[in-house]
Amino acid sequence: MIVGLVIACEVAFWVLLAAGLAFRYALRMPRTGLALLLCEPLLEVVLFVATAIDLKNGARPDWRHGLAAVYIGFTVGLGHSTVKWVDARVAHRFAGGPPPVKPPGYGTARAVHEWKVAGRWILAAGVALVLLQGAVWYVGDSGDTGSLRAWQQSMLWLTGINVVIAASYTLFPKRAPERAGDRERAGRR
Repeated sequence: MIVGLVIACEVAFWVLLAAGLAFRYALRMPRTGLALLLCEPLLEVVLFVATAIDLKNGARPDWRHGLAAVYIGFTVGLGHSTVKWVDARVAHRFAGGPPPVKPPGYGTARAVHEWKVAGRWILAAGVALVLLQGAVWYVGDSGDTGSLRAWQQSMLWLTGINVVIAASYTLFPKRAPERAGDRERAGRR
């Protein structure tokens, strides 16, 4: 039941996103579109409540409950940026909006961008960790929480990987390629 609900929430996320943007841009009803987009967090509330009820009714905690916690965490950490990313592209493509801003390619600006991206992933993993720990406490000593602990381990690995990636852009910044005119001027000096 939980896996089906996670899948249904993911499908509903994209359906609400498409419907919200369709109302916003194609039908020129921005308030209705915004209302649909604001309904998306309700999906996570439904999933959270259903998972808690499932555990309360004596379900053995397993990977499915961990998946629900991770899904909620990822939606909290990455959902808003995903909506903004899609909205910018739809606005540009169908509503004459400005072209989407590309992330910086080089130097400190790129490092800052990578830390922001890492921050969203770390937030997602952090929310998942908190929910997983809450589930462990909720189940207590009476249940096997090994699968929930395994999900926590995965979230810690994910956090570490994102920190390493962002740190690599800080410690080894990518440099802009030299242009032909810059090389000529440097050669004249």
